[in-house]
Amino acid sequence: MDYALITGASKGIGKAIAVELANRKHNLILIARTEALLRQLCVELNKEYGVTANYFVIDLSLPGADKKIFTWCRQNEYSINILVNNAGYGLSGLFESHSKEDNAAMLQVNMITLVQLCQTFLPLLKQQPRSYILNIASTAAFQAVPLLNLYAASKAFVLSFSRSLAYELKGSSVSVTCINPGATDTDFPNRAMMNEKTKKNAEKLNMSPTAVAGIAVEAMFAGRREVTTGFINKLGSFFVWLLPKSLVEKTAANIYK
Repeated sequence: MDYALITGASKGIGKAIAVELANRKHNLILIARTEALLRQLCVELNKEYGVTANYFVIDLSLPGADKKIFTWCRQNEYSINILVNNAGYGLSGLFESHSKEDNAAMLQVNMITLVQLCQTFLPLLKQQPRSYILNIASTAAFQAVPLLNLYAASKAFVLSFSRSLAYELKGSSVSVTCINPGATDTDFPNRAMMNEKTKKNAEKLNMSPTAVAGIAVEAMFAGRREVTTGFINKLGSFFVWLLPKSLVEKTAANIYK
């Protein structure tokens, strides 16, 4: 029996992807830190969609998380044919306003654990007749973002890594898709400790997690390498490419002041 493994699955885009895949009758392994939310979501998905949904509680900022997840899957004989690296968060404000430990934990979740999960599960994914890696980046990947700098840099890494991995795996049974959402109605602004002005500005452009998940899953199964969600976000990415970097960075900084 094959399963889709989703990190950051307890809420937001990760939860919406879980629902989208359950609706398509895929069995699920849900990964996050909050057991109560994962347990409740599994009950709901099992009941509503008739799929098998199980969960594993772990903090992805801790080194070696990928090995623990992999070992648990092997012990329970879970065959993974879809790997969704959704977990990630940001820290807003000046670079020096956050501790080295906090910055390192965020980079571990956003980049290192993502890469390690890809590398750890790739041999098994290659054994499948058809398998998928879905990495969630951000429109912040397209430019430097003062006051959200490490987050944007980490998502630029995810985008670059995903595109390169997709090229390397061309012709294999594994496809790699990277999704770049813009502002989405999730808990991201609160976790990132954004100010009220920034939150309200983001709300004007918010997409729903359900809409983002639908686009992401459709793109994954279509084998698309990269997708930016929503017309406004596509337009914004075009202007980021077109306009001088200094102007783009000044505009981005003003958003997060």
